[in-house]
Amino acid sequence: MDENQFPKDLIEETDGEKDKKDSSSLYNQITGMAVSEKIKLASLGNKEARNLLIKDTNKIVAQAVINNPKLTDNEVVSYAANRNYSKEVIRLIASKREFLKNYNVKLALVNNAKTPVPTALKLLSFIRE
Repeated sequence: MDENQFPKDLIEETDGEKDKKDSSSLYNQITGMAVSEKIKLASLGNKEARNLLIKDTNKIVAQAVINNPKLTDNEVVSYAANRNYSKEVIRLIASKREFLKNYNVKLALVNNAKTPVPTALKLLSFIRE
């Protein structure tokens, strides 16, 4: 698989907001992709692609999103706080030390019902009153 197979706008980060037409177009592109293409896009993609691919039912795609080097702290906090994502996504976030350095990630994980109980109890000692 070549990095050039994806359009530049799916890989490069953009400062401006995209309109709904572009995001629905991106959604249609992603739904038509094979799993291997989704994994590659999750590893290289921009914020919009990551936000769509984190919801994928395939655990490997979600793992590729979590391991994306472009992933920001704000995105990790929103993923950790979202109760709609799978337990696997929450477990992956809780297992990465670099994410747990951020207090907001710890707080979001403790408040998320899908966080495994032993992990939440371990993180609870770091939460301020």
